[in-house]
Amino acid sequence: MLISRTLPGMELGRPVGRATVIALTDAEGPFFQSRQAAFPEATTAQWQQADARDPAAVTADGRWWLRFRCFAIRLDAGPAGARTILVDAGVGPGNTPTWVPVPGRLPAELAAAGITPDEVDTVVLTHLHTDHLGWAVTGDPGTPYFRNARYLLQRTEVEAVRRAAPQLAARVLDPLADTGQLTAVDGEQRISPGVRLIPTPGHTPGHQSVLVTGPDEELLITGDLLVHAVQLVAPEVAYAHEDDPVAARRSRQALLADRAGRPALVLGTAHLGTPFVPV
Repeated sequence: MLISRTLPGMELGRPVGRATVIALTDAEGPFFQSRQAAFPEATTAQWQQADARDPAAVTADGRWWLRFRCFAIRLDAGPAGARTILVDAGVGPGNTPTWVPVPGRLPAELAAAGITPDEVDTVVLTHLHTDHLGWAVTGDPGTPYFRNARYLLQRTEVEAVRRAAPQLAARVLDPLADTGQLTAVDGEQRISPGVRLIPTPGHTPGHQSVLVTGPDEELLITGDLLVHAVQLVAPEVAYAHEDDPVAARRSRQALLADRAGRPALVLGTAHLGTPFVPV
């Protein structure tokens, strides 16, 4: 499938097996705190390696330039046409989190990729942080933006948010539950041929990633499993805003440590300067 690049944030589709994965940049801008505050364990040498690996993520004055990406997975479904899975829902329209610099532009990015909101039949939310769910439910009262989609979350994430953030649950989870579009899953799950949900807890209790598998390559859409290239060159480095740094480190290391005997791994990253990163 040919994807035309007509917006500055949209990337060409990357084929993986029967799927085409398209990176969509909802917003971008400087992070609200210094890189050193966000990753206090990182060494000077690790910063140098990270900046060499991902130079687009650092500004001239040493700040962290952050992308807020979603990913569309287009699946060839034969005569029935293509299925469309959206992974994460960006920062959203005008009601963005206070630390996000600009409103999101996901509808325009989808349109440039030839996708309408009604074509999206599945939305995977890697976790329920506000920069990953902004277009999931919009308006007041809240209405699911992707009205024909089921929304998939790990049950652990749903339960944790209902306990700890009832206002967020009321704003996002309740409208999805009311329309019957919320699906809580338990652990690893195949959601389509060649597409699986992989639990990667730590950043949040029920964080999940999405693995797209082809014969020669696997593409892991990481959510916030890693948020900066410093965690790619040094997976042990904790991010200051992880819910459980020990569990998050374990999830990163388990997925990045040993690829022997398996297809080549590419990461689809929500926040790095480059959306598709070979490991």
